[in-house]
Amino acid sequence: MLKTTTSRVTPVLAATLLAASLAVPQTASATETIKMVAIDGYPARAMWVREFSGFFIPEVNKKLAETGNYAIEWQEAYGGSIVKPKGVLEGIRLGLGDIGIVTTIFHNSALPSQAISAVTPFISTDARIVAKSVDEIAKEYPQMGAEFAEQNQVYLATGVVLDTYQVFSREPISNLGDLKGGKMAGPATTCAISRAWMASPACAAA
Repeated sequence: MLKTTTSRVTPVLAATLLAASLAVPQTASATETIKMVAIDGYPARAMWVREFSGFFIPEVNKKLAETGNYAIEWQEAYGGSIVKPKGVLEGIRLGLGDIGIVTTIFHNSALPSQAISAVTPFISTDARIVAKSVDEIAKEYPQMGAEFAEQNQVYLATGVVLDTYQVFSREPISNLGDLKGGKMAGPATTCAISRAWMASPACAAA
């Protein structure tokens, strides 16, 4: 296994237009309970799912409790119970879930601007800086939000940035030279990066 340290993969929190409307203050005489389905194809032990379930959801509940206008009854569906790892974007678009973590590296065609951290000539090794930078760019350039809007979704925030990337091989790898001439399978963005590692550009997009 070869472990690299590049902060490049940015799963993004996205929600349906209806779910996002909860952020708009409204006057209500009694607490209204909204049912929401949170989806992700990865298991609950995945880092971004843990952050979503263990931090994001409790924080949303806390904020809603401060006003008392709304409460959310969460149904958390992870690990392929509703969608597979690459299926969150489509799942939310089709109404299979109300909110989820879109692993943008799998959606270069639908979300091209999300590949920004994979094509910039330099990047920070601090995952927090990368996440905040992408969110600031999203605020300044409406294209990012527009891409999600075309999928009937709202870009909420960069949920988490993976600051490492792993390569698994059938043969031992001790340095990048061992990859030259080999073949690799992975998301299209990963394939583009891997061409700098290997003499052969052979890479099958997963």
